[in-house]
Amino acid sequence: FSGARELAIGRAQFEARQHSLREIDRLSGSEKRNTDRTMKTFMAKPGEIEQRWWVVDASDRRVGRLASEIATVLMGKHRPTYTPHVDTGDHVVVINAEKVEFGGRKWQQKVYRWYTGYMGLRSETAEKRRDRRPELIIEEAVRRMLPKSRLGRVMLDKLKVYAGGEHPHQAQRPEPMRLKA
Repeated sequence: FSGARELAIGRAQFEARQHSLREIDRLSGSEKRNTDRTMKTFMAKPGEIEQRWWVVDASDRRVGRLASEIATVLMGKHRPTYTPHVDTGDHVVVINAEKVEFGGRKWQQKVYRWYTGYMGLRSETAEKRRDRRPELIIEEAVRRMLPKSRLGRVMLDKLKVYAGGEHPHQAQRPEPMRLKA
């Protein structure tokens, strides 16, 4: 019954507010005024948002800070038209992935583990991964910051990471992305 009482109180407050708004309209002399006082929330539809291409130079950047900014752009949270259930993000090309930085002694202490599908667990340090496949360091960091769903996997497909300074996406004319210091 407490819910009904709260509903009745809320209804009374709503009616009082509507009455005061009508009174303001009457006193201001505007007979034909906008009576619809509701705001419409923008919800993007798939294919409605134009996706841009950005290029990020990862040299001398901390992995976690870089990954969080990239994940924000991939999800589309950097634009006011962000919609949680629609892919509103942009494409991001990361170059110089081999020159990223970790703080402290993480190159020796951080361990990446994965299950192969057979008996046993594989693991390697961040230093060995940098020597073997430096792109995976950024890809894994960004993947773990994206939603764990089909939409998150679509967002991750828009991330292109390259160890060196060259990339094959010149035709898309990516713009350099400004990152926070």
